[in-house]
Amino acid sequence: MEQAYVIGIDFGTDSVRALVVDAYSGKQVGTAVQEYSRWKQGKYCDPSRSQFRQHPLDYIESMEKAVLAALEQAPADARAAVRGISIDTTGSTPVAVDRSGTPLSMLPGMEDNPNGMFILWKDHTANAEADEINRLAHSWPEDYTKYVGGIYSSEWFWAKILRTLRVDEQVRENAFSWVEHCDWISAELTGVTDPLQLKRSRCAAGHKALWHQDFDGLPSNAFLKELDPLLDGLRDRLFATTETSEKAMGTISAKWAQRFGISADTVIGVGAFDAHMGAVGALIEPYSLCKVIGTSTCDMLIAPSEEAGHLLIKGICGQVDGSIIPGMLGMEAGQSAFGDIYAWFAKLIVQPVRELLGEEAAAELSKNLIPHFSKLAAELPVTETDIVAIDWLNGRRTPDAKHTLKGGILGLNLASDSARVFKALVEATAFGSKSIVERFRNEGVPINQVIAIGGVAKKSAFVMQTLADVLNMPIKVAASEQACALGAAMFAAVASGIYPTLQEAQQAMSSGFDAVYEPREKESRVYQVLYEKYLTAGAFMENQFLIQKEPAIAG
Repeated sequence: MEQAYVIGIDFGTDSVRALVVDAYSGKQVGTAVQEYSRWKQGKYCDPSRSQFRQHPLDYIESMEKAVLAALEQAPADARAAVRGISIDTTGSTPVAVDRSGTPLSMLPGMEDNPNGMFILWKDHTANAEADEINRLAHSWPEDYTKYVGGIYSSEWFWAKILRTLRVDEQVRENAFSWVEHCDWISAELTGVTDPLQLKRSRCAAGHKALWHQDFDGLPSNAFLKELDPLLDGLRDRLFATTETSEKAMGTISAKWAQRFGISADTVIGVGAFDAHMGAVGALIEPYSLCKVIGTSTCDMLIAPSEEAGHLLIKGICGQVDGSIIPGMLGMEAGQSAFGDIYAWFAKLIVQPVRELLGEEAAAELSKNLIPHFSKLAAELPVTETDIVAIDWLNGRRTPDAKHTLKGGILGLNLASDSARVFKALVEATAFGSKSIVERFRNEGVPINQVIAIGGVAKKSAFVMQTLADVLNMPIKVAASEQACALGAAMFAAVASGIYPTLQEAQQAMSSGFDAVYEPREKESRVYQVLYEKYLTAGAFMENQFLIQKEPAIAG
């Protein structure tokens, strides 16, 4: 059999990962990770305002280094046998582009303008715009939010576009169109970046841009113009059709073929979001919840369209035909912060150490802190009087997105030590996960098993055991350290014609599972009591927030 290799490229929040896979054996022959240099320095971000931007050069430079490093590890003849490349990214992470499809921050005079850069998924500067979209959509003859859970989020495409156009005259004057990261980087590899020609991801468009076949594509120009005249005419400069990710975006450009040292016949697949391709890499099945657990979570679920297509599931992040597996209804939910919450708690402790004792002591503490807390927390009993925390430190994504909500810790006393607070924060993230499971079930979608991938799933047995106990369900952890990149590689194998279907690529290239966390009966019973407290406390906090907001709205 002729050799064939494929490359999956996974753009995460902090870095890009490249994975070279033997398409026939599934053997992973090369992998590399490259951080974004500007992002690592904190450039173009303002966490106090929830502003998170990434420069396109971070993506291009890091991708090239990661792919070359991964190919260096592969067999010497692998470069000549690379048949396909597919890409996944975070999302919604759109960017304003000019008529040629060049991000505005790559134009002279706009290099340091954050509004001309990619607006990262966790940027919440458009909370007010999201509220406006929801109010108009719910009063419009066609509710364009009905396939995204009935609530539009500030993390998504239209809210970010509207906010940017309102606040930046330079962007208003230079932006011809807007492109999601997964579409732009795939198009960049083909050399065809014209926003009116490049193929748009069904995954990105359906879950974040209100695209649906029933709407003949995107929301009508009348709706967008009513939302804000700044959007008048933009629909015609975006897209009307979308493609699922087993399709080819095109072939690699001569420039990138030369940079990578691979064949000019290499096929570039249509991109998608990281969690969706990660679910493919983890062998998602109908009614299996695949949790991508890292700084945040994305929860993926698929079902035959004939069984679930008639449902309108409230408060999730969208239901889109073919967004995960072609021919299946893909459903998405998630939490706006998961590992980020643990990192926040560690930072509270490390920062004064850095200020008082210096960088070396802080670095040593930072490296050992979370494992230390995990060990201590795992030894604590689970009781009905434990501290209860609310996991909305970066707002709430699912169920019922509301990114202006805040987190909280309840039940503290003078005996509350750092290990107990850490334990409560981990339990809070698990309770947030349970609320997602309960929403799906209450809306008529069963969940038969849970699959986990991502950094937290691979690194923290304490977190995963807590999650299994809270959900009262076994959790299987995918063996691959790079499930998202592996899923992208599987799509590349189909887009390039090595396999006729994605299911065949999955079976041939899968790494399987390497751990299963079983729920403990006693702890699960106690956690049900604590979960009810979590729900009660969360409802109270949300109600108090609304009471505080009402006078301002009325005024």
